Amino acid sequence: QVQLMESGGGSVQAGGSLTLSCAASGDPNKRNWMAWFRQTPGKEREGVAAISAGDTITYYADSVQGRFTISQDKAKNTVYLQMNSLKPEDTAQFYCAAGFLDNWSRSSVLGGEKYEYWGQGIRVTVSS
Repeated sequence: QVQLMESGGGSVQAGGSLTLSCAASGDPNKRNWMAWFRQTPGKEREGVAAISAGDTITYYADSVQGRFTISQDKAKNTVYLQMNSLKPEDTAQFYCAAGFLDNWSRSSVLGGEKYEYWGQGIRVTVSS
């Protein structure tokens, strides 16, 4: 089993920055990818960014490319999402996810269906 705990959400003005953290505990062999997803009412869940366990691969949604950076501290079993130049449309509930994925294509990794473990979610609000 893997447990995920998100932190770092909150409210910020447009153009500002926030960093989300996701601390993972449990069996590291149960996950080879960790990712951030977000969802707003009435919209489908969106894969925002993902990172492979070996740090060799990262993927980003087109909507955040160049503004968000995903990274990890393996010693702390923590994944970070640095969010810069935030826009009101970034307002969402953000979720950390982890899983052992067989398909490493961008569409599969950011698709979300294969992640077994999810955090409870954390709110990010960007005001104009």
